[in-house]
Amino acid sequence: MLLYDRGLSVLEQYGLTAKSSYRGRGALLCQTEKGLLILREFRGSAKRLEKQREFLLQVQKQSGENVDQILVNQAGELVSVDKEGIPYVLKNWYEGKECDTKSQEDVIKSVEALARLHRVMKLPVCEEYVAEPLDEEYLRHNRELRRIQKFIRKKGAGNSFEKAYLSSVEWFLERGTQALKRLETSGYQQLRQTALEEGSICHGEYNQHNVLMLKRGTAVTNFEKWSFDVPMADLYRFMRKVLEKNNWDVSLAREILKAYHRQKPLTAAELENLQIRFSYPEKYWKLGNYYFTHRKSWISEKNVEKILQLIEQKNLWEDFEKKCFCNWEF
Repeated sequence: MLLYDRGLSVLEQYGLTAKSSYRGRGALLCQTEKGLLILREFRGSAKRLEKQREFLLQVQKQSGENVDQILVNQAGELVSVDKEGIPYVLKNWYEGKECDTKSQEDVIKSVEALARLHRVMKLPVCEEYVAEPLDEEYLRHNRELRRIQKFIRKKGAGNSFEKAYLSSVEWFLERGTQALKRLETSGYQQLRQTALEEGSICHGEYNQHNVLMLKRGTAVTNFEKWSFDVPMADLYRFMRKVLEKNNWDVSLAREILKAYHRQKPLTAAELENLQIRFSYPEKYWKLGNYYFTHRKSWISEKNVEKILQLIEQKNLWEDFEKKCFCNWEF
């Protein structure tokens, strides 16, 4: 109850009261005079939050897309601090269900919303919010895969995860090395330069959990990981999450690409970049990195299952990238 009281007391700084409230999404959802709002503890930079609000207001003005706008308190500030010194942010929210990755209708609506956002999410570039270049990211990840390999070899593979990693890492590392070489000889640098010149902004965490299906349309939420980057970073992230749950269905992938293309035409350079992203073993790196940066004396069965599934589906994943992008016609 104290937690509820603490959160609700912050509403006073906005001149609001909660008619009802409940916990959800790691925050406090409140029915107020301004409709459904979400109150969440804030751990970021106020300066970055200002930029986030700036482009979200621009999105609403230029496209009318539903996004979780950040509200200003009565003091004209975006961050409100309670009596205990805990900072909060208040945003508008929407009644809706998360995008269902098994529903093609939901998936298509979500990717269309992403394309529309990419048309209008632009601001003059601030260097401090520019995403790490993809070639540098791949180089770093490949080094980390090798470091994990050496670590396990030195200590000895004592559990199922470590044994699975050692038996498979060379194959995945080879794909990571090939992806980096392809990226370095591709049109990525020009694509990135153009994106930065245009001030293109990516959501940063565009997945099924951050797209709500409304009675009319969609709502996109949780832009906290936004950055200036090539829009294909968002499209790849969303597609990978969906396709992992749909057995790398090539026909579904093509429908997703067509839906995005209808709203924001894809260039040959963007398609090339997307294909390269799909050729990099990102999920494998994520599992290895999680293992390396967390307690190694206990490995969850879930992560063992995940790495074994990746190994089992490696040929399906590799074939997907080749089949999806060959003889492409819009």
